[in-house]
Amino acid sequence: MKDIDQLLERNREWAKQIEIDQPGFFQKLEKQQKPEYLWIGCADSRVPANQIVDLMPGDMFVHRNIANQVIHSDLNCLSVIHYAVAVLKVRHILVCGHYNCGGVQLALNDTVTGVADHWIRHIKDVCYDNREILLAQSDDQARLDRACELNAERQARNVALLPVVQEAWKEGRDLSIHGLIYGVADGILKNVGGRIDGLEDIPDTYHYDT
Repeated sequence: MKDIDQLLERNREWAKQIEIDQPGFFQKLEKQQKPEYLWIGCADSRVPANQIVDLMPGDMFVHRNIANQVIHSDLNCLSVIHYAVAVLKVRHILVCGHYNCGGVQLALNDTVTGVADHWIRHIKDVCYDNREILLAQSDDQARLDRACELNAERQARNVALLPVVQEAWKEGRDLSIHGLIYGVADGILKNVGGRIDGLEDIPDTYHYDT
């Protein structure tokens, strides 16, 4: 059997089991999309969004890219966030990095890869801005771990600086942003970026008059 045929067969078995466990699940799912969560995570194959938080299809809107970046010129990510906040009206935005992230490691090691270097540059900015913290780490592994945490924290803050998010807060919406880190080695999520609940949690310089 070809590889893709195996995947299609596994899909049929999965759908069949879902229907056995929850009759009518897909018919109900087809008629609505009301997730409470937006997940912004790394494209790494070891970090499957819904699976690691044990949520079903329909429970979480998902965007993934290399090293879970929220870049203010990335129309793909910005469009996802806008749709999730303005249309789906999610209540939580989870920005999730992970330990041993290849993108963060490339930034720390000054490795040249090609076109991805333009993307990695944003992670290098995070590392440079936090160079004293990173230099104070005990070894290379600790430095990489801390850089992964700092990157997730920075990207969560970047979400809070977006006009669509600030407009939701001004409307009195219940919207929180969380910076998380995932341990590939143990499967555990940790909060590393605190919780951003409103305009009072970000500097006035970044407030938009909307």
